[in-house]
Amino acid sequence: MWNTAETMSRLLAIRAYRYLSAALLAIAAAIMLAASPCRAQGQHEDEIVANLAGGRVIVHVSQELISFAVIDKPIEANSHPPRVLSVDSTHVGVLFGAAEWQLAADPKPTRLDKNFQRITKQDPRYHAYPDETAPDLESIGVGFLERLRPLVAQLHTKLTFAPEEPIFEVVLIGYARDYGPEVWQLDYRIEQEEVGARGNDYWQTRVLRPHFTQLYPPEGKKSPRMLVDIHYPDDPDASSVNAIILRDDARIARLRSADPRFAKVLENIGKGQAQKAVDADATNFLRALVPIVAEDAHFVLGTVGESEGFVWIVAPEEPIESAVPDKDQPPEAPSLRRRPRPPQ
Repeated sequence: MWNTAETMSRLLAIRAYRYLSAALLAIAAAIMLAASPCRAQGQHEDEIVANLAGGRVIVHVSQELISFAVIDKPIEANSHPPRVLSVDSTHVGVLFGAAEWQLAADPKPTRLDKNFQRITKQDPRYHAYPDETAPDLESIGVGFLERLRPLVAQLHTKLTFAPEEPIFEVVLIGYARDYGPEVWQLDYRIEQEEVGARGNDYWQTRVLRPHFTQLYPPEGKKSPRMLVDIHYPDDPDASSVNAIILRDDARIARLRSADPRFAKVLENIGKGQAQKAVDADATNFLRALVPIVAEDAHFVLGTVGESEGFVWIVAPEEPIESAVPDKDQPPEAPSLRRRPRPPQ
């Protein structure tokens, strides 16, 4: 684990590595001052420690099941793997980025996958959100937001992030009532404002409300339905799993010839009809595909069903944490979903 300054500098260093930007490396060096005493106010603040999780999620929605794999791609030597949180009976969340924080004076870290609780309109902190009712997806998003706020607020050095780059990310996978399978990406970005006399270089940092991106189902009933493939940090140069399937990479060709059931799954994906795959075949295919994609990286694999909920296929070394039950959230609560359930 490393302090907040190192957390931010290493995240920027990852970007610098991708884009070969000397300017970002210079910014990263400047951020190393973030955990130093607050010179503007002449007082010492507790040093905050964080640990970034990086990696990849691959999701296959089949006939009546969602199979997903989480691949660990450490951002630095001591990074913890992406953690999986059971949000409710039909949803799991995969946590990337600044998912673990710790004050030097507190031996117990703050893990965002622990003791998670949705924020509903009955919660006094929810008054700032004008929605008449608390949509279920937004209640999950705001739950993480409230955990992040006091942690991010301790960052007082200027950080140069692109507006769209998240400090924390959740990939939400599961089933929605009267809607069907869904995959959402929740991005948490930061905003800074300089305070005090000019030249103090003291900044207030706040985390913004999450930005929601629906990854599945795709827009339009006729849009192809393939695998969902997400990286953190975003890597635009990485080949997507769909791309290697469509070009019939030699490794994919071997899978195709190894089992006629895999060949059928690949045929469905190639036609943009991945949702037509037989559930067991889709899960077994993903189990065979992930080691090819992950190479030597650690990975976990699980499934989410609308009736049976979450099941591990390849479990992590530590058990996942379940969210605190939300007694105020009715099962029929509305959501952010904008389109009817797509045909399967």
